[in-house]
Parts: sequence; C-alpha cells; structure tokens
Amino acid sequence: MNLKHIGIVTAIGAAAIAFGTGIATAQPDDGEGTPITGEALTKANAAALAFTGGGKVTATEVGDEDSLYQVEVTLDSGSQVDVQLNQDFAVVGNKTEPPGADVEPDGDGN
Repeated sequence: MNLKHIGIVTAIGAAAIAFGTGIATAQPDDGEGTPITGEALTKANAAALAFTGGGKVTATEVGDEDSLYQVEVTLDSGSQVDVQLNQDFAVVGNKTEPPGADVEPDGDGN
C-alpha cells in the first residue's frame, strides 16, 4: 500500500466516524421516545385499548426498549398500563403502575 492509498483509507475511516457521531448526536435526548404516527398509531391504540378494556391513551412510543411499540393507557382508576406491542400489533408484554407512580420530581426535587 502506498501513501496515497493509506491517505484515502484514513479519510474514509474519519468520514465514517464523523458521520456516525453526527447520527448519534442528532438523536433526541429528552427522555421521551418517538411517538407512533399514522396508521400504526390507529392500530396500536386499538390494540392497547382492547387489551386494557378501555381507558385513555396518554403516550405512545416507537422503538421502546421492550418492544416495537409501546402505548401508555391511563385507566379510570388512575392506574397506568404500558402495553408492549410487536410489529403485528399483538401484545407481547405489559406493566401496570398505580395512580401517581408516573409522577417525576420537578427541578427542586419535589
């Protein structure tokens, strides 16, 4: 390998690293995931509400750490159910939190 080839390989490697870093830093880091949209939102909401037997959809997320889709449903009791769905909108998991469990402290620690 001559110096010209080494320089090209080095430049390509540096560009790949810069591109990868750009993608990583362009992702939102607000603690919230990407909401479900379009037809997928309609299907995910219907599947989650059928699973919980009612309630109100209060949040959705694509690419959750546990499944492809996550739908948060707040029940009339105030409990929240996170319903995990796969690509076919079938329930693959769920987690129920009692009323008030999803409240995060404000900047003062309250």
